[in-house]
Amino acid sequence: MGSGDFVTVAGMDERLYGVFTVKEIICDGDKARLDDTGKSVIGEISLKIYINGTEYASLLCLNQFTEELALGFLYSEGVIDTIADVSSIAYNERLLAVMIGLAPGRTVERCESLRSVTSGCGKCFTYINPLKDEKFLLVSSRDRFPLLDILHSMKEFERRSEVYRAIGGVHSVLFQHAAFSVFNEDIGRHNCFDKIAGVLLSNGKMDLVGRGMLFVSGRVSSEIITKVIRLGVPVLVSRSTPTAAAVNLARKYNVTLLGYVRSNAGYVYSGEERLLCDNN
Repeated sequence: MGSGDFVTVAGMDERLYGVFTVKEIICDGDKARLDDTGKSVIGEISLKIYINGTEYASLLCLNQFTEELALGFLYSEGVIDTIADVSSIAYNERLLAVMIGLAPGRTVERCESLRSVTSGCGKCFTYINPLKDEKFLLVSSRDRFPLLDILHSMKEFERRSEVYRAIGGVHSVLFQHAAFSVFNEDIGRHNCFDKIAGVLLSNGKMDLVGRGMLFVSGRVSSEIITKVIRLGVPVLVSRSTPTAAAVNLARKYNVTLLGYVRSNAGYVYSGEERLLCDNN
């Protein structure tokens, strides 16, 4: 965090941000001036993931839910399929590294070299990796979801982001199911989805994904929709736009995708047959 001094905001983990002395722009009529003030700035670490003692990836993220992020990332990448594929996991605060041991017989493919994944969806996949396509299955859920409930849930979702309201600079994602819900925030949308996958894995709740929904604050890129397909969640709702590649993948893999959902309005890009509304 450079020269910023870490402080505590009520109810907020001090590792998540720093406070810097900055100049605030103040306008008064046709005059503008700069005043000294303190400004909270969201934190960022380079989290390393080690598998069986070898560095596998480096993720730029918040220093929060690190083990869950590592688990979810490996699940999204197809390295693991269940929590039983992991024999040990531990976070080393000093090294900013999650150390993972795979279960006997589980290995990492030689072609999977060390990657650095940025906070801005830096991989930018536009297709399913053909080496992993057997991990991405058609979303088969036949459950139907009331459209009015989705709109109400989006309003509630938008009010939950404490880090965003206090500091800014983060995205948020919610997995919603009547029996178990997970909400988290991070500097990268993809990290949020991986954290949710990790929480579901570590809590033994993966059986709920086929009857749940995901809500996201930001853009839905092809990388994001591949994480949804891998999880098998049938409905994804975004406050922002999907990319063309994401829409094509959602239609191909039978994901119900909603975008620009704000103030009782929005668009359905795919999978409208899952939605219960007044005209169907």
